[in-house]
Amino acid sequence: MWLTAHPPRSRLLINPNRLNSHPQRSLYLANSPLSFTLRFNHTDEPPKLRFSAPIRRRTRLVAACNSENLDYIPGISSGVDDTNEVALVSEAVEIKGEELESRSIWIQMKEIAMFTGPATGLWLCGPLMSLIDTVVIGQGSTLELAALGPGTVMCDYMSYVFMFLSIATSNMVATSIAKQDKNDVQHQLSILLFLGLASGLLMLLFTRFFGSWALTAFTGSKNADIIAAANTYVQIRGLAWPALLVGWVAQSASLGMKDSWGPLKALAVASVINGIGDVLLCSYLGYGIAGAAWATMVSQVVAGYMMIEALNKKGYNGYAIAIPSSKELLTVLGLAAPVFVTMMSKVIFYSLLIYFATSMGTHTMAAHQVMIQTFCMCTVWGEPLSQTAQSFMPEFFFGVNRSLPKARTLLKSLVIIGAILGSVLGTVGTCVPWLFPNIFTPDQKIIQEMHKVLIPYFLALAVTPPTHCLEGTLLAGRDLRFISLSMSGCFSLGALLLLLVSSRGYGLAGVWWALAGFQWSRLFLSLRRLMSPDGVLYSEDVNLYKLEKLKAV
Repeated sequence: MWLTAHPPRSRLLINPNRLNSHPQRSLYLANSPLSFTLRFNHTDEPPKLRFSAPIRRRTRLVAACNSENLDYIPGISSGVDDTNEVALVSEAVEIKGEELESRSIWIQMKEIAMFTGPATGLWLCGPLMSLIDTVVIGQGSTLELAALGPGTVMCDYMSYVFMFLSIATSNMVATSIAKQDKNDVQHQLSILLFLGLASGLLMLLFTRFFGSWALTAFTGSKNADIIAAANTYVQIRGLAWPALLVGWVAQSASLGMKDSWGPLKALAVASVINGIGDVLLCSYLGYGIAGAAWATMVSQVVAGYMMIEALNKKGYNGYAIAIPSSKELLTVLGLAAPVFVTMMSKVIFYSLLIYFATSMGTHTMAAHQVMIQTFCMCTVWGEPLSQTAQSFMPEFFFGVNRSLPKARTLLKSLVIIGAILGSVLGTVGTCVPWLFPNIFTPDQKIIQEMHKVLIPYFLALAVTPPTHCLEGTLLAGRDLRFISLSMSGCFSLGALLLLLVSSRGYGLAGVWWALAGFQWSRLFLSLRRLMSPDGVLYSEDVNLYKLEKLKAV
């Protein structure tokens, strides 16, 4: 006789009085972590205990019956050898298991789509404001359209340097809410609001006193004619730095409280204000690039105010600030340092793209401004997939019900959605500047430069959403050291490639091929890491990616 362990069952299915009359019996113990099958060889040989892992994607057929009708469960309780019957049942069960797995993937994909819907709007509003500025200014002046390039670098790209505030806020607020400690939530919120306000004031002073110098160093002496227009844009928008960063903290706090509709409403109102202000001040009143800057600045201040009011409606004081202690400050920096390195690599690389484009003349710079703004507008559609991975994956990595197969299934759903979304975005995003370039500018020289980069533009855009899925999974698995090192490596190689194509005279097309290589490198490195036996999807060592061990990195 030997004893084999099977997956747990919920009730006892055996007739003890007839146990010795059959060569095989299945014993299912109620509320037991294991169930056993007793098999008798009708010999004097002592029983053997055999443990076997459950077969993946296989569901055992168990009838809810009493002990008297146990003989009517074919292939499980019958006293005869039902080998063929067991094979048929097993095959049917295998097919059913595959159907259930396929169905679960589609259910996951629907849930992901519902979760990412409001979050997509949050990511769209920021690039939408700059895109509105680009469209309105492009209809009036080629010079001012070119000046928007370095102007948006100073205002938009530099804001991503402070993305660590958003990451730290979501993490700390969500943790305090999980502890059901409202006072601690308010304290963490007050600390982070202070950091946001202090960072905003520092950026306001930097823009006021060093804005013109930074623009001159960025654009070079060959483009002195656009510095004045760019500086006007930067000085006006710089007034909104405190409101912008405080609004980011309030927005992330709301997301940590699982509220995405409140921030979405605030940013929707801000986008409407920006659009109306651009048309009114630029097209009708003729203020040009200054009017676009005023419209964007006012919209950002309104959005920050609405974010704080959304917190007040939840019972928290969005106007209370507290100076953090040195320990609390180190905690914030420890959580956000790897993400800071990652974001800085992206920001500097995209800034280098504009830097090299500015050395190619006004028309080329204006064309690059149009293409990079539409590119950023499209890529933000993939950011919610990264947020989804960071929200759902930790449960499968570190939770009580840890399940790496479920994590792999979820990643499969995310990558499928990312691939579909990338194909759609790549097609639509490429067709707009290709078929409807007059939306942005009537200048034929600029349009010709835009059409030269359509192929690398498509390749770089199509791969971005699945890349966000993979990188979000690495962040959820706390593999922060790898993602920061890999992003730094991609940035270094991308910068060398930019320098090479620029020195060889490949023009704007060479710059965009460098961007495509940067995006695909991120995809392959993240995929290789996740598929590695030591990666978060396959490693059984739950302590390998503990955040505490990574704070010193």
